[in-house]
Amino acid sequence: MAAMTTLSVGSGSCSTQTSLAKQHKPLGSSFNASKFLNGFTGLKAMSSFETESEASFLGKTSNHALQALCLPKLEPKQMSANPFQPRASTFKVAVLGAAGGIGQPLALLIKMSPLVSSLHLYDIANVKGVATDLSHCNTPSQVLDFTGPSEFSNCLKGVDVVVIPAGVPRKPGMTRDDLFNINANIVKTLVEAVADHCPDAFIHIISNPVNSTVPIAAEILKQKGVYNPKKLFGVTTLDVVRANTFVAQKKNLKLIDVDVPVIGGHAGITILPLLSKTRPSVVFTDEEVQELTVRIQNAGTEVVDAKAGAGSATLSMAYAAARFVESSLRALDGDDDVYECSFVQSELTDLPFFSSRVKLGKKGVEAFISSDLQGLTEFEAKALDALKPELKASIDKGVSFAQKQGSTAAVSN
Repeated sequence: MAAMTTLSVGSGSCSTQTSLAKQHKPLGSSFNASKFLNGFTGLKAMSSFETESEASFLGKTSNHALQALCLPKLEPKQMSANPFQPRASTFKVAVLGAAGGIGQPLALLIKMSPLVSSLHLYDIANVKGVATDLSHCNTPSQVLDFTGPSEFSNCLKGVDVVVIPAGVPRKPGMTRDDLFNINANIVKTLVEAVADHCPDAFIHIISNPVNSTVPIAAEILKQKGVYNPKKLFGVTTLDVVRANTFVAQKKNLKLIDVDVPVIGGHAGITILPLLSKTRPSVVFTDEEVQELTVRIQNAGTEVVDAKAGAGSATLSMAYAAARFVESSLRALDGDDDVYECSFVQSELTDLPFFSSRVKLGKKGVEAFISSDLQGLTEFEAKALDALKPELKASIDKGVSFAQKQGSTAAVSN
């Protein structure tokens, strides 16, 4: 296994903060470009603009570039003394499962990133229309569509980040384990293609159950001889997004200020929000801790039930996945202040995979934020112990599936 760094970070330090933009009043006869941009994208406030909004999943560099793209061209005498210096769009991103309920809104959000030069959309059907639709959006990235396994090579060649939301969604009464047999085979096929055509790419696994599909991906990459644990990520960002939202609502906090690390896995009790580590520091009653923890753990079911059989958490998942894509692109672009929670190969616990805050860099995971697991409350410590058996079982299930598939393939050859 490649060596990993463990980094301890104090309570007042690193984190990527995100929120949705505030609602804006309709534009009047006097065009205010900064407020228009913030109403459109939720961009972080820049010192050279008056703006009501403060953050989004888009990073600092991305904000500069997208503002430069969208603002009306000014005459020299109208230009600010501190003009924008947009960065070049250089990264290729592929979305595998782009015609689905998560894939479509995710592709739209990625299309908005000025760090993307080429957006490759893959699915087994109905992806051409999605790509054509997105190609009409006036952002710099080129959109290309690819249908079926015969186009894997063209889709994946030279790609920097591969995002995999492909699979069947949860339906009422379904657990993530109910999805296993279908989605496990889908992930296996797609990761094999990634291993063959872009083994150095960052790989973002969204397909559920993530607690099993990430270990499956790792085993497939090992079988192909290209596994790099620093570049394989289970996307658990939605748990953080939900935790931040629910805590801000419960405590009447400004959402931009709230950051709650979420550790463990990405299903049920394996999701453990560390409310004691919330920034800014806030006091919770025992009842609030119990209520918030359970709601964060069951938030996916909350959406499934609310949609009454019509789908699962597609829009919020797309938002969270886009945030993680943008963080990865910022890291690849050289930003040295990028931190996200993710389900990755880890030595923080006795489990081979574990979700925690990590520092991202050009080569993937640069460091683990070990301080998040220190000084836990009694509730959190007990919850951490309680989640481990279930998470281990899910990991083992994924590993066993992939190894069995590998053995079968070896025999048939």
